[in-house]
Amino acid sequence: MFDLSGKVAVVTGGGRGIGRGIVRALASAGADLVVTGRTPDPLEESAAQARELGVRVEVVPGDITRRAHVDAVVRAAVEGLGGLDCWVNNAGSARPEDVGPLLDLTEDSWDAVVDLNLKAAFFAAQAAARAMAGQGGSIINISSRSGSQPNPMTGQYGAAKAGLDNLTGTMATEWGHLGIRVNGIAPGVVLTETSSEGSMRSADRRRRQIATVPLRRLGVPDDIGPLCVYLASDEAAWVSGSVIQVDGGSRIPVGLLAYLRRIDRRLQEQDGANATAH
Repeated sequence: MFDLSGKVAVVTGGGRGIGRGIVRALASAGADLVVTGRTPDPLEESAAQARELGVRVEVVPGDITRRAHVDAVVRAAVEGLGGLDCWVNNAGSARPEDVGPLLDLTEDSWDAVVDLNLKAAFFAAQAAARAMAGQGGSIINISSRSGSQPNPMTGQYGAAKAGLDNLTGTMATEWGHLGIRVNGIAPGVVLTETSSEGSMRSADRRRRQIATVPLRRLGVPDDIGPLCVYLASDEAAWVSGSVIQVDGGSRIPVGLLAYLRRIDRRLQEQDGANATAH
């Protein structure tokens, strides 16, 4: 079961974190791969791990928000490896400078986050679907739990992922007659090599997040890849239009709790200041 031998898959953002875990999982199942991302060295490392598993890998560095690059990635799959059976839209993030309250959100920050997480993901999926039309295939959008929950301090990221979830269902509906299945995966908090630079850099924050997870641990990149293997496989032939939560059973984002606590403290300070003034 779940044998991807003879299939060709593309993974965007395939050099690090969840993307590298997806590359490993697809390669372990026998898929040949095109890996793409902005930074060449991590892509080469990811490709080397996949090649050790006996599959062919094409590395195509570049910016997935550029349509010309998307076309180059499709060509690498179709002309270089002989086809395109699965496209994983994994590339997506928010920069440190994009974190902040909505009242301070700039147009540049909105565009940077939405262009990468929603616009680029759609046009990449569209290009993949055009290549798959007539033979069928599987498109997998890596979304986020933020797409279905309030996401204070990076509201534009949550909005982009919510849009991606909605598009996943619409693409599945419009492209189903072409034999193309479209599904989403919405991870919870996944620890990666860059976690120490983001919201999970605090050990206390990680402990508080773990306390909200019934399975009592945070995710790791290898928790996401196996589901991609299933969704890419023939065994998932009747699965389309779904967005699957992979979060250890957690339904409580610590970011929301932390924000509400910060607001409580601010209101208490204001009350204290008003009481002192009177």
